[in-house]
Amino acid sequence: MRIELRRVTKRVGAITHIKETSLTFEAGHFNVLLGETGAGKTSLIKLMAGLDPCASGSVLMDDEEVTNVSPQRRNISLVHQFFVNYPHMSVFDNIASPLRIAGMASSEIDERVAEAAKLLQITPMLNRRPQELSGGQQQRTALARAIAKESRAVFLDEPLANLDYKLREELRDQLPEMLAGRGAVVVYATSEPEEALLLGGRTALMHDGGVAQFGPTAQVYRNPDNLIAAKAFSDPPMNVAEIEKRGTSAHLGDVIWDLAADAADLSDGRYTVAIRPNNVLPYRTEKATVSLTGTVQVTELSGSESSARFALGDISWVSLAHGVHPYEVGEPHEFFMDPSRCRYFATDGNLVA
Repeated sequence: MRIELRRVTKRVGAITHIKETSLTFEAGHFNVLLGETGAGKTSLIKLMAGLDPCASGSVLMDDEEVTNVSPQRRNISLVHQFFVNYPHMSVFDNIASPLRIAGMASSEIDERVAEAAKLLQITPMLNRRPQELSGGQQQRTALARAIAKESRAVFLDEPLANLDYKLREELRDQLPEMLAGRGAVVVYATSEPEEALLLGGRTALMHDGGVAQFGPTAQVYRNPDNLIAAKAFSDPPMNVAEIEKRGTSAHLGDVIWDLAADAADLSDGRYTVAIRPNNVLPYRTEKATVSLTGTVQVTELSGSESSARFALGDISWVSLAHGVHPYEVGEPHEFFMDPSRCRYFATDGNLVA
């Protein structure tokens, strides 16, 4: 099974919600839409599901044109972050409702509901009403309905956002296994980079109604094509600064370091350097050798890691390191950067080295 978007756009009045976008999502792995609130994740899902019309472009399912086909005829399932269940029906009937609408035989309905309920661990709740369930059990009911339907595509629009931390962790671990091997295209929208990394698969990174990068999630993380993608997976935020490239050296104020071959071959001029906080350390290592002295602004201890935000000239950077480190707010501290982890971007934000 495959869903293909060919140059689709979405507009509401004069406002463009989805810029011209071409993507192909395939069955067999998780397809993740990652982006901040307002980036266009839900809008893109609605186009694929047939809930909203395309202003231009085409939507295909297994090479079949479905741009103007209703959601019912597309045979899709959609699970929202809110618990969309029928309050007057039992859990069993909630799961069975789309199967009955499709005219399926009672014996097959019983079999599918039982299988989905077992998979979602809600078999003991089948005779209860949604209001008798916890939030996690209600979301499991919605997921069971999507699984029992055996749709061609399953769209999950931030389905764990309203659950408590423990339930989110539990369902996040289980979802890939639950949906694996069913032949459906699975598209999962999230605003959390960590969730995208945990789910794996392929990620379409959305920004301002467009796709900044699409590919295997680990590749998007390790090899960002642009500054938007580089910043997306960094928590604390990516350290960025404008540098001047002269000869084979990078100059950031008084800080100078030698450039690797690909960056050294760039034309002299101004570029943006980006490096993740975990590659800026409060101590020297074999690779972290470029000295940066800055005034400590804020410190935080989280579990086994220490972070420190420090002023480096007129910019603010963050160091993230394992262990507990003695920082004094308002005092200078020496940090060390690993230059091999630097990425360089042109003024348009695209990766150059």
